[in-house]
This record gives sequence, C-alpha cells and structure tokens, in this order.
Amino acid sequence: MKRLFALLALVGAVTLGAPAWAEEKAAEPVAAAAVVAEPAAVAAEAVAPVAEAAPAPVLSKADNAWIMVCAALVILMSIPGLALFYGGLVRTKNMLSVLMQVFVTFSLISVLWVIYGYSAAFTEGNAFFGVLDKLFLKGVTPDSLGATFSKGVSISELTFVIFQGAFAAITCGLIVGAFAERAKFAAVLVFMVIWFTLSYIPMAHMVWYWAGPDAYINAAAADAAGATAGFLFQKGALDFAGGTVVHINAAVAGLVGAYMVGKRTGLGNVSMAPHSLTFTMIGASLLWVGWFGFNAGSALEASGGSALAMVNTWVATACAALSWMFAEWMLKGKPSMLGAASGAVAGLVAITPAAGFVGIMGGIIIGLLAGVVCLWGVNGLKKILGADDSLDVFGVHGIGGILGAILTGVFVDPALGGTGVYDYVANAVAPFDMTTQVISQLWGVGTVIVWSGVVSVVAYKLVDIVIGLRVPEEEEREGLDLTSHGESAYHH
Repeated sequence: MKRLFALLALVGAVTLGAPAWAEEKAAEPVAAAAVVAEPAAVAAEAVAPVAEAAPAPVLSKADNAWIMVCAALVILMSIPGLALFYGGLVRTKNMLSVLMQVFVTFSLISVLWVIYGYSAAFTEGNAFFGVLDKLFLKGVTPDSLGATFSKGVSISELTFVIFQGAFAAITCGLIVGAFAERAKFAAVLVFMVIWFTLSYIPMAHMVWYWAGPDAYINAAAADAAGATAGFLFQKGALDFAGGTVVHINAAVAGLVGAYMVGKRTGLGNVSMAPHSLTFTMIGASLLWVGWFGFNAGSALEASGGSALAMVNTWVATACAALSWMFAEWMLKGKPSMLGAASGAVAGLVAITPAAGFVGIMGGIIIGLLAGVVCLWGVNGLKKILGADDSLDVFGVHGIGGILGAILTGVFVDPALGGTGVYDYVANAVAPFDMTTQVISQLWGVGTVIVWSGVVSVVAYKLVDIVIGLRVPEEEEREGLDLTSHGESAYHH
C-alpha cells in the first residue's frame, strides 16, 4: 500500500501541478442539446471565417447506421472478445469464473448505464458530473437527436446511448484481469457499481461532455458553451476514443485491486501459465476487429475522419504486435504467440486516444513504441511495483494508455501529419502549440490516475469491510469455477 500511495502522490504532483490551458478547442466530444458524444473530430477545411447561425440539425441516416454497427462491434469486444482473451490466460480451474465476471459485469453496467449512467455522464451539470434529468432515458425518444462533429448533422440520441454504454461496460470488464483467480464474485459486482458511478461516469463527463458544435456560432457563444463543458475538456485534453476515460481509468483501478486483494496463493511456487493460448489468440483477434468500431465509431460520422481512425487502428496495432514480438525474440530467444497477441492489444490501447487526430506515420510510431514500452510494463515495471496484476492490466492498458495520451499531444501537430485542433467558431484548424497541447494531455493523465486511484481505494475498502474481497484459500486452490459457480469449463 505504501508503494501505491507513493505512486499516486508522485504522478499527481507532477501532472496536476502543470498550468491549465483553457483556450477554446475543437475536435473533441460532442453533444446535441445536452447530449454529448465521443472525443475528437478530425479537422476540416475552413469554410468561412465566422458562422453567425448554425444550420438546423438533421438526422443523417448513413452516419446513424454506421454508429449502430460500431456499437455492435464494441459489444463484440467485451463478449466474447475480452472474455476469451482473459479466459485463455488463466488456469483451467478458473476459466468460467473469468468468463462470468466479464459477462455479468457487461450486463450489470449496461443496465446501470440506461438507469442513470448516461444521464450523469452526458447532460449539462457541473465540470465533473451531469444531472439526473434523463433517468431511465426519460425524454430520449426515437426522434431525439445527438450531435456529430459537423454542424447541423446529427445521429439518433438512442444510437449514441448504446455506443457510449458499450464503452462503459468494457471499461469495467477490463478491471477483472488484475485480480483474476482469487476475488469473490459478489465483491467484484459491488465494486463495479461503486467504481462505475464514482470514477467512470465523472471521467467520461470531464473528458467528453460539451455543448456540441452547433453552440459555437461566435466567440461569445463559444465562451458560454465552453464554460458548461467537462473539466478536462476545458483544459484542452484530447482523447479520441478513451485513452484516459477507458484504459488508464480501468488500469489504475486494476492496479489498486491487485494490491488490495493480494497476491495469488502459490505465486512463484505453482505454475500460473495460461491454460489456452488458442482462446487468447481468438480473443485478441476479436478485440482487434471490434476495436474498429471503438475507434472509427468515435468520429460519430461515416467520414474521412472515421476512415483515418480505422487505418490508424489497423496499422498501429500491427506495428505493436511486431515490435513486442521482435523485442521478446531478442530478449528470450524465441517469439511467442502470447507476445504477439499482447503486443496487438498494447497497440490498440495506445492508438485509442490518438486514432482520429494523428497521421498514418504518427500511428506507426505510436504502435512501434507501444509494443516495446508495454513489454517493459509487464516485466520490468511489474517487478518494481510488486503487485500481482494477474493479466497485466496496468502494464498494457495503463502504460499503453499513458503513452498514447501523451503522444497524441505531439502527433496531432499538422506539421507532423496530424489533424490539428479544430476551431468551430472560425470553422478552421486553430494555430497549434505542441507544448501547450502536451501540458493539456498531462492534465488528463494526471487527473485520471489520481481520481481513479482514490475512488478505487475507497471502493475496495468498503467492499472488503462489508463482503470481503477474497475467497478462502482452500476455495482458491480448488478453483473458482467449482467453488464459486458450481461448474467446470471442461469435462475430460
């Protein structure tokens, strides 16, 4: 625990002490009449110096259909993608327990999202939370519209609800890997409710909530609209599809859980080798396919920006798989399937915040770096931290998310092939300052580490007091499939 608090304090001191950047930015999350979307619109050509009136919003059936497909792809990432990826990495006796934790967490968060999550994350409230005016999706009808990143162009608000709900569900599912093979099922579910409410929702609001492009008709209107945006949006932090909101957020919760649940019984003396790299490879492949919806869908339009995000997701992931594999080959003498699959996931994580902001060369560099840096994260850094992060949630999602978030501030630079940051008042790409943007990115990284860390410590402690975090040692030795669920993954 001393290491944990020291780590949180150090990162908080370094990043949150940075100066704020409150200039008006664009290419970020969007909302329609208090509905918001994902981060990041890709810069468009300037059309007019100042727009005095926004066109009336119109439903784009093509964009709406595309985001519906993307929402389904994100769900594919969770079930079966993440479930199989994690399931293959644990021992045979715990396969079903991991599948259950991911599957039921997905179901639980989906319901909570509809009840209150969407309203609290994507309505106008303060800089950290929305309000509860849309409990149970009150007032959200088939005719309700949600903004895209183009003025006057909208998708169905219900489409936006399910797209963002799929993000929330997989984020909570990611945490499961950190304390796999020894946590109580009931404890996992109660923790997810608390963490989702107090960490995921406010982070989504802080990074992605704004009034939408139609509100930016002139400088005065832009100032008024900007004042209603989330805390990190106002700081200028860019996060196209969830480097901070999803990956670093979940990874910090996982690392805290690894400390507080404790190490697996027999670690270092008993083989903890993955029981099925076949399932892990299948899961990683499903994640890769589903991630096209995750990243390309975050453009909220079937546009060139969406295509850019898709190509970056394709190429950066391939680069990371290769760089991890070759680095491991050099260090250990043999290339491994586990290394290639892990590298692919690392690339997916790192390109997520940058996907629609950086050019193809920027995506390649981020991917190549992600493979090597995350390989260090699951080996060298893991030993330094001393936590039994079972499936390397922090080493891959935390380190990859931090790397990608910071490099977004570098490679978004138009001079390096990036899109720049769009100014919706001028309807043009704004002048770019890399130092200022990197500071904004550090605000995002530091805020999510400290916020998620504090919420996680409190949530785990409460669950431990009321339910207990860990199964008894004899149940852990026998395996959670039988002792927690009364089933076996295999009969042979």
